[in-house]
Amino acid sequence: MKKSVFTRILAMAILAMPWTVGAATLTVFAAASLTDALKAIADLYATRTGDKIVFNFAASGPLARQIEESAPADIFFSADEVMMDRIEKKDLVVKGTRRSLLSNLLVVVTLADSSIAIDSARDLAAAGVKRLALGDPRTVPAGNYAKVYLTKLELWGAVEKKMIPCENVRAVLAAVESGNVDAGMVYRTDAKISRKVKVAFEIPRSEGPAIRYPVARVKGSRQSEAAGKFLEYLAGNEAGRVFEKHGFILLSNESGT
Repeated sequence: MKKSVFTRILAMAILAMPWTVGAATLTVFAAASLTDALKAIADLYATRTGDKIVFNFAASGPLARQIEESAPADIFFSADEVMMDRIEKKDLVVKGTRRSLLSNLLVVVTLADSSIAIDSARDLAAAGVKRLALGDPRTVPAGNYAKVYLTKLELWGAVEKKMIPCENVRAVLAAVESGNVDAGMVYRTDAKISRKVKVAFEIPRSEGPAIRYPVARVKGSRQSEAAGKFLEYLAGNEAGRVFEKHGFILLSNESGT
C-alpha cells in the first residue's frame, strides 16, 4: 500500500517536471511606461510556461546604452523607434525579430485638486504654469515626443524655460504627485495608474507624434529559443488584452500595420 502511494506521488512529480525543470530565466530591458502591463503579462506567462521574466525598467535611452555596453539582455522593449534603431545599427538586434506592437497617447497631468486651468498645449506656455516636468528629451522617448509636439506648435521655446527634466516618465508622474511641479507630460497609461493626478489635457492622436513601441531579441542572448517564444506571446491575444487593459493601443488592430 505504501509503495502504491509512493508510486502515485512519484508519477505526479514527473508530470509536473516540464513546468519546472529546464525553465528559462529571461532578462527583458523595457521602457518604464511598460512596467505594470509587463509585470502582469510575466505572471501569466510564468503560470503557463514556468519561465521566469526578470525586468530592467528605465528610460529607453539608458537601456539602449546598457545594451551597447554588453549588459546581459535577452529582449529590448523600447518606447520609441529611435532607440531601437540605435542598437540595430550597431548589429545588436537579431534580424527578423523586431516588430512594433503598441502605441500610446501623451497627456498633461496636474494634481487631482489643482486649480490650474490647462485646456490646451498653449496653456503650458502661460503664466499659470511655472514648472513643467518632462522626461529628458535626450534620453526619454516621452520627453522627446513632447518636444516634437511642442516644437510643431512653436511652443517649445517658451516651455523649455519651465522644464524640469526627469530620468523617465514615472519620475515625471512622481514629480507631479509630490506637488513639486505645476504639471507634467506623461503617457495616458501612466496617468491611469495614479489617483493623485488628473488628466488636464489629452493630446489627440491625430495631432500628436507617432508613438510606437518596438520590441526585439538582443544578439548574444543565451536563451534565444525561450526569448523567441516570449516575443510571440507578447504579440498574441492574451498579452494584447493585458496591454489594452492598461491603456495601450495595439498596432495589430490597425489596418496597414
